[in-house]
Amino acid sequence: MSSSVFFIAEAGVNHNGSLDLARQLVDVAAEAGANAVKFQTFKAENLVTAAARKAQYQIDNTQEDGGQLAMLRRLELAHEDHEALLAHCRDRGIAFMSTGFDSESLAMLGTLNMPALKIPSGDITCGPLLLQAARLRQKLIVSTGMSTLGDIEQALAVIAFGLTHDGTPSSRAELEEAYSSAEGRQALRDHVTLLHCVTQYPAPASAVHLRAMDTMREAFGLPVGYSDHTLGLEVSIAAVARGATVIEKHFTLDRTMPGPDHAASLEPAELKELVRCIRTVEQALGSTIKGPAPEELGNRRVARRSVVAARPIAAGESLTLDKLTSKRPGEGISPMDIWFLGDRTARRDHDLDDLIAP
Repeated sequence: MSSSVFFIAEAGVNHNGSLDLARQLVDVAAEAGANAVKFQTFKAENLVTAAARKAQYQIDNTQEDGGQLAMLRRLELAHEDHEALLAHCRDRGIAFMSTGFDSESLAMLGTLNMPALKIPSGDITCGPLLLQAARLRQKLIVSTGMSTLGDIEQALAVIAFGLTHDGTPSSRAELEEAYSSAEGRQALRDHVTLLHCVTQYPAPASAVHLRAMDTMREAFGLPVGYSDHTLGLEVSIAAVARGATVIEKHFTLDRTMPGPDHAASLEPAELKELVRCIRTVEQALGSTIKGPAPEELGNRRVARRSVVAARPIAAGESLTLDKLTSKRPGEGISPMDIWFLGDRTARRDHDLDDLIAP
C-alpha cells in the first residue's frame, strides 16, 4: 500500500450470493476510483453454530428473525466465484480483497496475492485465526470494533508471535515476550494496520469517537485507518483529515435490496463522490511545514502593505510616525519596520500615499 489513503470499497455480502451481482459491484467500485473492492469469504458451518442468533441490526435490516446459519448460507461465495472475481478485478484495474472468517477460507485467500488480509472486528479475540493470518506473512488490516486497548494489545501479541516464531504459544508470557521484543515490534510495523471501527450498521455519528484513532496510533505506534459504518460521507472524510491511512466503506447497488448490510451502505453515485472527496482532502493535507504556497507568492504584493506617506513629505524631513501610515500594495518597506524609520530622513519629496523609498 502506498503513502496515499488506501480506499477499500466494501462489497461484503451485498452480492446476495449472486456472482453476477458481485461482478456488478466490482464494476461500481472500479468506476468510483477505489483502490480495492472487498468481499467476505466463509463457510457458514465453520463460522456459526445452529444456535447462533442474528444481531439486532441484521434482524432489522433483513426484516426476519432466525439464526445466522441460514442467512450466511445464502451469502457464501464458492472458491470458483473468487477466481472469477479476481479475474474480473484484474480486467477492471482494481485490487481484489476479501475477509476470511474461518481457517479454510483464510488459507484459500492467502494464495490470491491480495494487497492485505483483513481481520474482522469479531475475530480480534480469535487467537487461532490471528496466528494463522500472521503465519501467512502478508500485510494485515486488523479491525477493532467492540475492542478495548487491552483487546487490541492481546491480538497484536498473537500476531507478533506468529510473525516471529514457529509453533504455538505455550503461555501468555510467551505472547507478551514476542509483543515486547524489538523483533516483534518491528514485525508489527512491517505488517499491521489497525482500523478504528464501530460495529453497528448503521453506526450513529455520536458513537464513532474518531479521536480514538489518535489514541490507537500513539499506544501502538502503528498506522491507523477507519472502517466506516455510519450513513453518509462526512465521517470518512473527517477520518482522512485526522490521519487515516485506510478507509473502508460499505456500498451496494441499491440500498433497498434485501440483505443484512444494504441499508447501511452507499449507493454507486455516493461511493464515487466519497472517493473524490477523500482524494481532495488528501491533497489538501499536504505538508506539515507552514510556509507560503508557490501559488500565494504573487499575491503578496497585492494583499500586503507598505509604508507610505500619510501627508506630503519634503526631501530631508525626518520620517516620524505622524508622517507615515501603511497601505497596499506590498512593494516597499514593510510596516513591520515603521517604528525604526524615525532616525531617517526622506530621500526625495513624497506626495500623499507615495511609497517611502528604501
